[in-house]
Amino acid sequence: MTKKTPTSDYTGCIVIDPLTRIEGHLRLEIHVENGYVTEARSCGTLFRGIENILIGRNPEDVQHFTQRTCGVCTYTHALCTTRALEDTMKTVIPPNATYIRNIVLGIQYMHDHLVHFYHLHGLDFIDVSSVIDADIQKTLKLANELSTQPYTEIDFRETKYKIQKLIDSDQLGPFAGAYSTGGHPAYYLSAEANLLLTTHYLKALRLQVKTARAMAIFGAKNPHTQFLIAGGVTCYEALREENLDEFYKLYKETFDFIENILVPDITLIANEYRDWSAFGGSQNFLTFGEFPDTEKVRDLDARWLKPGLILNRDLSIIHPFEPKKIAEHIGHSWYKGEPIQHPINGTTIPEFTKMGDLDRYSWMKSPRYDGLAVETGPLAQMLVSYAQGHPEVTTNLNDLLKKLNMSVDDLFSTIGRTISRVVQCYTVAQQVDVWFQALKNNLASGDLQICKKVDIPDYATGIGYLNAPRGGLSHWMKIEHGVVSNFQLVVPSTWNFGPIDNFGQKGPVENALIGTPVYDPKRPIEILRTVHAFDPCIACSVHVIDSLTNESSTHKIL
Repeated sequence: MTKKTPTSDYTGCIVIDPLTRIEGHLRLEIHVENGYVTEARSCGTLFRGIENILIGRNPEDVQHFTQRTCGVCTYTHALCTTRALEDTMKTVIPPNATYIRNIVLGIQYMHDHLVHFYHLHGLDFIDVSSVIDADIQKTLKLANELSTQPYTEIDFRETKYKIQKLIDSDQLGPFAGAYSTGGHPAYYLSAEANLLLTTHYLKALRLQVKTARAMAIFGAKNPHTQFLIAGGVTCYEALREENLDEFYKLYKETFDFIENILVPDITLIANEYRDWSAFGGSQNFLTFGEFPDTEKVRDLDARWLKPGLILNRDLSIIHPFEPKKIAEHIGHSWYKGEPIQHPINGTTIPEFTKMGDLDRYSWMKSPRYDGLAVETGPLAQMLVSYAQGHPEVTTNLNDLLKKLNMSVDDLFSTIGRTISRVVQCYTVAQQVDVWFQALKNNLASGDLQICKKVDIPDYATGIGYLNAPRGGLSHWMKIEHGVVSNFQLVVPSTWNFGPIDNFGQKGPVENALIGTPVYDPKRPIEILRTVHAFDPCIACSVHVIDSLTNESSTHKIL
């Protein structure tokens, strides 16, 4: 029987500031009536301002600044900036450079989605406190039913011992806080399932270090790779046989974990939380596509994952992506300037009012596509690819949906977003091997070119489009007198988490939260479950304030 999220008759306001387990600073202002969210405001509380730092700089230096916008998916910003610069020159890079860029971005997908699933989003489903009550034999039986991965009793005894020690010491570290302890009724999993998933949580902590190392073989370091250059890549040392062999070993270890642990784990979670296919959905979806073709490297429609737009959840029509339809609204953000701006001429001039302002309430702008609020991210890409008949996506998504006894319609939801992220991770992970073998074949045939000389124009504009693990990313560059005269970043989180636009339309997250059940206003796990499904990410303390009683409680979730 399908479990059902409990609700209460609570009516009041909840402020979560800052939200935990995200990258950056986010405040949520939530109104609840009779146990359900009726109003939501997403408030970005950190001024980025990196665009202003770039004015007057050498265009070739910009990637080293933009990739420090984020401490998680740093390579994506460096690559997007490099694509924007190459767009100013309309250049085509060598095929080997495209393979290497695709390989490193593919590994970034694998790394980010693993970290997100287990360490940023997992505790929204896993009740770590119940692990100490788990029967190890039953856990072993469950593990063997789900996966061909070899398990022993020792694996689970070690996890149980570690959690028991943490509980006894009252130093729960990453598992502290009312969301992951205390028997919240919104947690459905058995103690044995929680033990299995907590074991995988700990395994993934160790594995993600190796996955990052795989990126560094080509990128020279991680985070903040150092191998990109306009015209290609410079990682000659990585092309030595011993380094390629080391990369492949690390890649295969990560791929095996994804195939034999991550994919079975999403079936376990999605089966138990299938009622969450009714919550957290959006209407419109946009993706830029990703992984360029070696010959048509600047043609978005030639990418391995294609761009496209879905309107009103209608998968029968995939609308083409038209860059000129992108605009940013700032009427309800802490900026001054024209209320609607095209990014190539956009400005980033701060004008803060006050926290809690009902009119202007976020440092995030509100990107719109043809005037519409659109969701971007793995769900958008998987839906577009599925509707286009992408072979690998279609096969992998159908296989998983069949195991779950779900339909594509169930993906328009919180749990559907998480399912799509796993499918994207697995599908891209499969393709990394294809690009790697193609690179090795080229090298074996004597084609060793990985970059070419280019000349930076004195006057030009360029746009870089990249589908990052979190969604559609674009960098907009204008060059005058040989230096940057304007630069704007339109990032996935602004598409998804931006405030209402100039016409009063809510963004995807604000809309997705409407109708979310809330059982305990002091422990609003259900709100986190939907918000984390969009994948913001970093660790902080959470301060939950009830505006009716002015009672404040603090929970630490790392």
